[in-house]
Amino acid sequence: MGEIMIERVYDYRQDPQRAGAVFLVDRLWPRGVSKEDLDGVTWAQDAAPSPNLRIWFGHMADRFDEFTGRYRSELDGHPERAEPLLEAARSGPVTLLYAAKDTEVNHALVLKAWLEEQLAEQE
Repeated sequence: MGEIMIERVYDYRQDPQRAGAVFLVDRLWPRGVSKEDLDGVTWAQDAAPSPNLRIWFGHMADRFDEFTGRYRSELDGHPERAEPLLEAARSGPVTLLYAAKDTEVNHALVLKAWLEEQLAEQE
């Protein structure tokens, strides 16, 4: 089983060499990033929060705890949306790319923790 890492897509563009599978886990394509910048990256937009949840959250730190619960509920209700990520993580390292500015309050942190829990349960 591989390690799951998260990274801002803008940092990844500067040094795109990563071992394992790399997924963009945002619902929307990141501003200023071309398709060529992410050559070889799989866009897993279905694993991102729903549009309504994303808009409600608005990257507001005071909503992060509630957002975490709501997003985890979405993932629990539709685990198939994250199956490509789980499948890749069973084979080796995985990097989840996100565009949010805040490295401590974002959906990729929640997704990473959820994926790790799913993998641990399957061992």
